[in-house]
Amino acid sequence: MQFTSEQRLDDGVLEREFTLGEIPGVLWTPGAAPAPLILIGHPGGLHKRLPRLVARARHYAAQYGFAVAAIDAPGCGDRPRSAADEQFRADLRRAMQAGKPVDEIVDAFIVPLVEKAVPEWRTTLDALLSLPEIGGPVGYDGMIAIGIRLAVVEPRISAAAFFGQTFVPDTLREEARQVTIPLQFLMQWDDEGMERQPVLDLFDTFGSKEKTLHANLGGHTGTPWFEVDDAARFFGRHLK
Repeated sequence: MQFTSEQRLDDGVLEREFTLGEIPGVLWTPGAAPAPLILIGHPGGLHKRLPRLVARARHYAAQYGFAVAAIDAPGCGDRPRSAADEQFRADLRRAMQAGKPVDEIVDAFIVPLVEKAVPEWRTTLDALLSLPEIGGPVGYDGMIAIGIRLAVVEPRISAAAFFGQTFVPDTLREEARQVTIPLQFLMQWDDEGMERQPVLDLFDTFGSKEKTLHANLGGHTGTPWFEVDDAARFFGRHLK
């Protein structure tokens, strides 16, 4: 892991960009060390510096004392997109605009993405946990499809917060039965891009004995900010 930039932000958080082979990422750490770690990613696999992701990461670090790391998934953010990546986005956009089923399109893209992204997250986790300013345990707050697989194969993940309104292929919905760590599951009741019932069914599928559903009125991007504090308290119960 090589740190490529470093700055102390006005909230006291130390923000450092890093590279790990081909993987670009950002690490936010609080003043106290060692700190428990949260792996964070945008549900849609977008840029690691998406403003609302950065705001969430800084809040976790400044107000709750977590170390937080984000990386760009393959084909996302600063990483090059393949012709297949571009074709998927175009096909998905056309299907959604036409009101056509998107399951086959999503499966063809998300499953290979998970297969590539999860090993990268595990490699990143190895490197992060070797730093003296980071301890354990580890939480995950990010893309639900990647999070399901990561929770199944990575024993160092102790708790996860998921935003339910993202596409999850059927194969990963089946894997959700093997997820047994504590979960906090967030959904928007009036999401314009996804029906409620599949989201509720996915929540019901998880094998966790401790899982909590938070449902708020409003569309896809209308999640209230207080949910960030609720997620931080959830992680505080399980990571500290």
